[in-house]
Amino acid sequence: MKKLLSRLALLSSVVVLTACAPFKTAIPDGYTGPTAVLKDSANVMSTSKADMYYALTVDGNNIDNMRFKTRSQNEGRGMMMNVVGAERKIPARQTKVSVVARTIYAAPILAMAGTVYQVTGDIVFTPEPNKVYVVRGNLDESYSTVWIEEESTKTVVGEKVEIKGSAKLGFFEK
Repeated sequence: MKKLLSRLALLSSVVVLTACAPFKTAIPDGYTGPTAVLKDSANVMSTSKADMYYALTVDGNNIDNMRFKTRSQNEGRGMMMNVVGAERKIPARQTKVSVVARTIYAAPILAMAGTVYQVTGDIVFTPEPNKVYVVRGNLDESYSTVWIEEESTKTVVGEKVEIKGSAKLGFFEK
C-alpha cells in the first residue's frame, strides 16, 4: 500500500509540474535584432462570454496569450469573467504565428450549453521594426475568420485564415 501511495504521489507531481510548464517568449534566445509588438484582441459580448482573437505560438514556441491570462485571472469567479489583454514583443523578421479565433465562456458549463465557434491557422508575415500588430477576427454561423493587422493603419498582413460556412464546434470539441 505504501508503494502504491508513493507512486501515486510521484505521478501527481509529474502531472502538476507539466501543467505548470512556463510559456516561452516570442523572442528566441540570443536574438538581438529589431522587434515589433503583437497584441491579442476580443469582442466582449457579456460578463460571461467573449470572442477572443489571440496568438498561440510564434515560430513554433507556445506563448502566453489572452485566453490563458483571462482563465487564470478569473478562476473561482463562477459565471463572470473580466477579459485580460495580452501583448508580446516579436522579432521583426519573417515570423510564423499560429492564431486562434474562439468563443470563450466564463465557466465550462456555459460553453457546453452554448455555441462555441473556432478558427485556427498559421499566418506568415514580416513585422516592421517598432510597429504594433493586432490579432483580429470575426466569428459567425456562416463565415468566420482570423487575421493579423497593423494597428495604426488596419492593414492586414499575411493571409487571413477563413472558414466559409459554420465554424461551430461539436459538443466534444468544446
